[in-house]
Amino acid sequence: MTAQLERMIAAQPAAVRSLADPALTAPAADRLAGARRIWLIGTGASLHAAELGAAELGAAGHDARWVAANAFTGSLIRDGDAAVVVTHTGKTAYARRSRRIALDAGLPLVSVTGPQVDWPEAVRTPVAETSETYTVSYTAALTVLAQIAHHLGAPGGGPRAVEAVAGRLYEEPGEVPVPARAMAIVGPGPWSVTAREGALKIREGARILCEGFDPDRLLHGGAVPYTAADTLLVLQPTADADELTTALRHAAALERIQVATFSTEAGTGSALLDQIPMTVRLQRLALRFARQRGQDADLAITGAWADPDLWP
Repeated sequence: MTAQLERMIAAQPAAVRSLADPALTAPAADRLAGARRIWLIGTGASLHAAELGAAELGAAGHDARWVAANAFTGSLIRDGDAAVVVTHTGKTAYARRSRRIALDAGLPLVSVTGPQVDWPEAVRTPVAETSETYTVSYTAALTVLAQIAHHLGAPGGGPRAVEAVAGRLYEEPGEVPVPARAMAIVGPGPWSVTAREGALKIREGARILCEGFDPDRLLHGGAVPYTAADTLLVLQPTADADELTTALRHAAALERIQVATFSTEAGTGSALLDQIPMTVRLQRLALRFARQRGQDADLAITGAWADPDLWP
């Protein structure tokens, strides 16, 4: 019941490595180079990619802003804007609408899409998803955004960094028990976006109530409902331990909440690329949980949630 998710996770090292060639992303970067402001637009996992991409472009000195596709309107556009639309399939209604708004406004436009999308401005990732719990399209999109940002002056990135990341995508998650009730994932800075993406995979794949937080949001109310029946998973880069995240881990243990920690070396110089190995570990955890719970991770959206009227 999880064969396709397993196959998609296994496809990621080759998919990421195939995007190391700078020539694949140089034209897209050229289109954005003169923009005063860059909008990065997405839905669901694509919005997580847009958020990380905006932060990476910000590190290069660009005014880059992420926005949900359903919130992107013509009223946001100013002279000198450009847009990046992230959509794995090119079929999401709000992504298509956002693209049309950008085209009608004459904005320099880049789309980051899957291989089946024939938009002329698109940078296409190499693998089409076959599981509804999306994995390879997300990490490939992150790689594309990191390479575009690298062309535009972001620290880190480049072919060697991509190759190094691709070599780290075989790491298995540590021992994390299936929570009896619910799970929270917390991480500082960009790791909070990865926490939210990991929580989404666990919800979709294993059908476990799971939420992702930054430390501040977890502290200010987010932690209140969690009890000894729950699990807290902490994402912590080893070279730059966050004091609040560490304190929250200690507080959770005192509350008898099961606590696990995923540590990682963040060594590429690109905060965006550094997220990819941790993202894949969380995907593998979702796969493990799905199998332990007998859930079909390849068919995430079922019942009334799959009504075609909800997915125009």
